[in-house]
Formats: sequence, C-alpha cells, structure tokens
Amino acid sequence: MSTEPFGRLDTATELRQRVLPFCRLKSGEIWEDRVRGHKVGVLDATNPNHALMLFGEARATLAIQDPPYNVVVGNENTSNLFKMNLDEYLRFSQAWVENTLKILSDNASLYVWLGADQKEHFQPLPDFMILMRRYPELKSRSFITMRNQRGYGTQKNWMAVRQECLYYTKGNAYFNVEAEYTDIPKILRGYYKEINGEKTENLQRSKSQNIRAGNVWVDVQQVFYRMHENVSGCYAQKPIKAIERIVKASSREGDTITDFFSHSGTTLIVGELMNRRVLTMDSDPIFAELTIRRLEHLRKTGSLGWQHHNPFPEINDFLVEQSREERNETDSLTLF
Repeated sequence: MSTEPFGRLDTATELRQRVLPFCRLKSGEIWEDRVRGHKVGVLDATNPNHALMLFGEARATLAIQDPPYNVVVGNENTSNLFKMNLDEYLRFSQAWVENTLKILSDNASLYVWLGADQKEHFQPLPDFMILMRRYPELKSRSFITMRNQRGYGTQKNWMAVRQECLYYTKGNAYFNVEAEYTDIPKILRGYYKEINGEKTENLQRSKSQNIRAGNVWVDVQQVFYRMHENVSGCYAQKPIKAIERIVKASSREGDTITDFFSHSGTTLIVGELMNRRVLTMDSDPIFAELTIRRLEHLRKTGSLGWQHHNPFPEINDFLVEQSREERNETDSLTLF
C-alpha cells in the first residue's frame, strides 16, 4: 500500500472545503513574488481583463498552456466536473487563445498540451488544430508526442501511452537547438545522407554523442507519487523535465514566460530554476495556493515537490490509502 495525503483536489468536495480557508487568494486577486517578480493569480484564462491584470505592460516570449482536455473542465465555484460539448469547448479554447495572443511579444512561442479522446473520434485535438488556423500571426511548427511510462491498459485496443503538445510561433521566435539533445547516447549505426558525394552515418550527424529529442519524447518520466517532484492531489501534473526542455528551447534567461493553467505550478518552478520570470494563473484558488507553496517549499528545502507528503500540513487527518493497482487505475482515469 502507498499512502497519499489526498485524493484529487479538484473533485474531493469535503477536502476542498477543508483546504480553502488556507488559500491566501480569492478570485480576482494576484500574489507577487518579491524576490524575482513572479506572479500567481486566481484568474480566468478566458477573461481578457484578467490576462491584462496579470501582465500590465509586460509581455511574454513564451506561453506554455495546459488547458483541461478530453472535453472535461472543472467549475471554479464547485468541486464538480462537468463535460462540455465540443462547440462549448472550442469557444472556451478560442477565448483563452485570443487572450494569450494579447500578452505575447512580437517574437514569441506558444506550446499547447492537448489530449485526444480515442473513444470520441479523437476530440478535441483535431478540432483545436483547425481552430488555430484562424490566427495567421501564429505559424504551426511541430506536433510533439510525449510517451507516458504508464498508460490506459486495455485488452481490445492499443494501450494509450501518449500526450500531445502543439508548438506554434509568432514572428521570429527564438529557438535553441541545443535544448533538443537528450541524455540518450547514440548507439545505432546506419546510412543517413550523402554530403559532397560522401555517405555519412548516423553517428556522424553532429558533434554531440547524444541523440536529439525530435518531436517524439521517450526520455521523459511521467510524474507519479514516488518522484520527488510529485504534488499530491494534482492529477494533471507535467514532468519538470518536459517543461525544462520547452523553456530552454524557446526562451532566454531573464525572459517573461506564462502559463494560464498553473495547476501544480510546474511552469513556475522551472522558471525559478532557469532564471525566467513567470506570470501564471489558475481559476481555482486551491491550485493557485499550491503553486505559491511549491515555490516557497523549493526555496526553503531545495525540493521540487512533496513526493507523497502533504502540501497542506494544516490538515493532517485526511490520508488516502491506495494499492499500486488502485493508483494505476486512478491514473488511467485522469481527465486533464
């Protein structure tokens, strides 16, 4: 058995009621970090006034957006999840995309994590891709796939072990190709291409002894409860390594970056580690509080998360016992 402090913080009604009094922000409020100027707001990504409240005159060179997907979103006023129809989801997407465009600099990058429900004609991924054609200022650059280490097991289909990330640029966006190199050494030999009449092999393609990540990331570990970066209760948490790769590739030190769906605060943590200013928000005050606490916890202890420990020590009598099988089943049902 593994002991987790909480279940899902977006759905556990009793737990949410216990946690909310310890959240320092209410809807419409913004916390500002006095050390590096990071900001965390309890704000609505679809509200243009909220985006401008967060940014003022600042502009971002990089936006990493991880909106709710599989056409399921949370109600900011309750812990209930509800399912939008596809048209509603696309209106929701259009609103936050247009608000993102308002705070991007002239030369900027936009990454969007988005899922595809294979039981529902793969929505909303293809529909979102078509929606993005409305914005000529954005150029589609890549379709990245990250391999989950655990997936949704099934006996009548291929196991789902992938997450998708769409990469767009605005203007002449910065890109650092060195960020693409993984820790995986080159070991495969084989013909690559002919240069000046001479055939070169895979091992001669560059000076690096490691392979490039490309747009299929197989070297990133999915976050789970035994990892130090784990934030209990956050079931949409992205790996620090994946966000680090994006930040290194598409921003420079000192840049301002943003994330409209902060959740566990990973973008803020990566920005802190890599000397970027992060302006982030979440419509849920609990996740905004977690984001702030995670930054404070990093500075105090050097830890990237809480592993299976409690980010809300004010509440110490709300433990959830889960077997490994139960935990895997819960992971497979993740909606975001």
